[in-house]
Amino acid sequence: MVETIADRLTDAWTRTDRIFEILAPGSWLAQPIALRHPFIFYLGHLPAFAWNHVSGGVLQQPPFNAAFDELFSRGIDPDVDDPTHCHDHPEVPDRWPAVAEVVAYRDRVREALLGSADAVAARAETHLMARDGRVFSMVIEHELMHQETLLYMLQRLPLERKRRPDWMPPYVLGPGRPGGPVEVPAGPATLGARFDELPFGWDNEFSALEVHVPAFRVDATAVTNRQFQAFVEDGGYQRSELWTDEDWVWRGHDGVEHPAVWELVGGAWVYRTLFDRLPLDQVADWPVYVSLAEARAFARWRGGRLPSEAEFHRAASGPTKGGRPEDGNVGFRHWAPTPVGSHPDSASVWGVQDLVGDGWEWTSTVFAGLPGFTTYIPGYEGYSADFFDGKHYVLKGGSWATAAPLVRPSFRNWFQAHYPYVFAKFRCVTDG
Repeated sequence: MVETIADRLTDAWTRTDRIFEILAPGSWLAQPIALRHPFIFYLGHLPAFAWNHVSGGVLQQPPFNAAFDELFSRGIDPDVDDPTHCHDHPEVPDRWPAVAEVVAYRDRVREALLGSADAVAARAETHLMARDGRVFSMVIEHELMHQETLLYMLQRLPLERKRRPDWMPPYVLGPGRPGGPVEVPAGPATLGARFDELPFGWDNEFSALEVHVPAFRVDATAVTNRQFQAFVEDGGYQRSELWTDEDWVWRGHDGVEHPAVWELVGGAWVYRTLFDRLPLDQVADWPVYVSLAEARAFARWRGGRLPSEAEFHRAASGPTKGGRPEDGNVGFRHWAPTPVGSHPDSASVWGVQDLVGDGWEWTSTVFAGLPGFTTYIPGYEGYSADFFDGKHYVLKGGSWATAAPLVRPSFRNWFQAHYPYVFAKFRCVTDG
């Protein structure tokens, strides 16, 4: 059965609505991460983005709520080290609109989108984003990416401001199968993709670049909470020699002493999930979630480094051992991490496991355009280019909250080195 554009839109909206239902009444203005807008913004941002690109963009239709189209048009990405410096975005209002008004706006936009597929298709000869429904793919992927944003925000929200759904699956606990370093021989790796290879891709995915990668050794599995605890107990957060100068200043300024999802309760470490505080020893073999700064310090403590984007691709190259990379913990399969090594069939031909799923993987590569990069999306020229500032780094793979359409080799995520909230893990490499 062929999935229609309406089916794809509806599927994305259904999950978004389920995520928003986690919010307890009265929590729309909560702002659990100071660097992000409150939840009410995202309720309006998702439909505003869709309207501005489909109805207002490709179809050139007049707005029915121009104020909301502008207010919710773009979020913020402030400099983590200087929150007063932000990329261009609409001014934060003194008072956000009522939830009912935003819901009504959302529903009207959704109705318009469901009836616009034929009109968009009729413009395929004159508008690049109308061809093959490209603009709808962009709108859907944008929604899917923000579902993950909402979930790591919700993880920071106090437990009493959330409602646990009855459909939430149980945690996967118990021992994992951590693997030691494996050899990856020298060879080629392909970054990005050719424009004609994908029905849709973001501007930073183009164009394809083949590079030669020298031999290296890489951890078969990501660093676990148990392994990172050894770094913490060895005073890793107090040893300046393990940190870059910028990372050390950030660590001291923000008082960072442990991963953001760890808490010390009664002298014992606990791990904060969406809805629970679990003893750390119960999730000791889950991959640890940390910022790039913390990952770099751990790697130096262990005598290694982080992989480059090209090394990640090389480690993931070749057929898997009977499965696919996306067979790991991705696409909301468990709604939490799983013990490392739990998905051996998704291992690469070299035996590197969990490269996709459980968490995005930090790389040492500064986010920038690939050769031939162009800002090809009309009205969204700053999607990637605004972040080619030397402060953002590439992440690859995907987390448990990464939807299936985003799990493609060319997809590139990016965050600042001092942003600790992403579902992001890491592994260490050494030269071959």
